[in-house]
Order: sequence, then structure tokens, then C-alpha cells
Amino acid sequence: MYSIEFERSAIKDFKRISRVDTVFIKKSLLNFIENFSYSYEQELMKTGKIKKLQGQNKELYRFKLRDYRVIYKKEKEILVIIVINVKSRENSYKKRS
Repeated sequence: MYSIEFERSAIKDFKRISRVDTVFIKKSLLNFIENFSYSYEQELMKTGKIKKLQGQNKELYRFKLRDYRVIYKKEKEILVIIVINVKSRENSYKKRS
């Protein structure tokens, strides 16, 4: 069973995004975990929708959804997507304070 959790920062990000985009992002994430498999993830990586991020924490991934970037991490063998933040493309890679 796969699950999704939102950090407090992601919940705050959703408040700054239009309702239509919020619904789209949440539906896309639910679809992602419903269809998740290693091969599905690799397919999305090949198309560029998902990218493993470089840096100190090597468990972070970027998921492109329209003009937004969802930064998430996976935990252990069971897929638990913890959404760290949801930002527009131009704001997605700025460091959090």
C-alpha cells in the first residue's frame, strides 16, 4: 500500500496556488501513487517528468506538473511520498529558510 503525506511547508504552498491547479496537482500525485512501480517511475524519468535531485540529500526528487514542481522524497522500500514543497517553476529551486 502506498501513501502520500504533505509537510507543513507544502500545505502552505497549496494556499498560494489557485484551486484549479491545487486539484490538478493532488489528482496527479494520487494517480502517481496508484500506478507506482519501479518501471513506471523509470518511464517518467526517461520522459523528464521526474528527476533525482543532486545535493546533500540524495533522496529528493522533482516531479514536473504543468508549471509547478513538486519536490518529494521516498522512504524505505514502501513508497511514502512526502511532499516537501510545491512551487512554480521559477521559485522551485530557491533554498528554503
